[in-house]
Amino acid sequence: MRILRRLAAVSLAAALATAGLAAPAQAAVPDGHGFVLWDGAATVPASTWPPATVVTPGGFGLYRIIFPGQAARGGVVHVTAVNGGPVWCQALRWGPSGADEIAYIRCYKAGGAPVDTPFSAVFASSSPPDGFPGRYGYVHANLTGGVIDQYNSSMALNSVVPLGPPGQYHVRLPGLGTPGPFDGGIQVTAVHPNTGAHCQVAKWSSNPGGQDVVVLCFDGAGAPFNTWFTLSYQYERSLFGSLAPPKFFGYLWNMPPPPAPNVGPPPTNFNSQLGPGANAAASSGLGLTLVGFRALAQRPDNVQVTAFGHLGEFCNLQAPWGYSGTTVLVRNVACYTAAGVRADSGSLTSYNSEF
Repeated sequence: MRILRRLAAVSLAAALATAGLAAPAQAAVPDGHGFVLWDGAATVPASTWPPATVVTPGGFGLYRIIFPGQAARGGVVHVTAVNGGPVWCQALRWGPSGADEIAYIRCYKAGGAPVDTPFSAVFASSSPPDGFPGRYGYVHANLTGGVIDQYNSSMALNSVVPLGPPGQYHVRLPGLGTPGPFDGGIQVTAVHPNTGAHCQVAKWSSNPGGQDVVVLCFDGAGAPFNTWFTLSYQYERSLFGSLAPPKFFGYLWNMPPPPAPNVGPPPTNFNSQLGPGANAAASSGLGLTLVGFRALAQRPDNVQVTAFGHLGEFCNLQAPWGYSGTTVLVRNVACYTAAGVRADSGSLTSYNSEF
């Protein structure tokens, strides 16, 4: 509790400095990673790795996560609320403490008030060399443009440039070239220690030169807002960068326009066991999408979702994912306007196993 009270008083500069603490890099991608599903009272063993990961609630939507033995420099955190209402979660800061990686997150309801909720979170940090096929990269971006930390499997340097209006950023991942026009999967999470904020993917272009993504960020009231954020890109790779293991991972883009699910082209709908185009999405009602990842059920596992749109929408998981035989059922990805009204936003969903 003493640590949590200190966090409440920490300045923005201190938060970012903590995020940049260094730890020795290990030999393979990733250097460190972990994920956790918190059900509101305890971690869920079937969806938590390392098994000894600890979540400590601090009240008013604040949580500390300890990923044992996963200390690594920099990296990214993604977090998704698991709630039947209009709630999102964001990262505050993260960094190594001895051999462990410690991340702090906070969750909010529409309008920007903190709220306690179940959630799913993932941490990953990588450094060269990278010998895996596929494409993988991430950025931890500054609120005024610029890169705090980054990784690119082609060893190129990623960039983040503000586009002028508040909360608009162009993320460029050079060297991660694909045929286009859209290939792979994306996850985005807002990072701010003092203010509720959420970010979404607004535009995306894949080309032989790399990936171009426009990210929009908003405050709790839905106003455009400059904030730090993390973005991860995966193309036939897991969300934490490694491959075989895990052998079981997939991603799916539910494109606009609404109302019916409009699954993106096969390269944005990848299944590590069955190949492109094998995952499915179906409408479960306004703003709800059932996503199925066939032949991928392998515990422990993790699911993350991100909104795709341009009006301040955000998405969460209506309930924890489940299983039907070897099919992973995400019932449902739920999307909302900034005011908390269900909306048929586009969404990006990523499923990843540890093995």
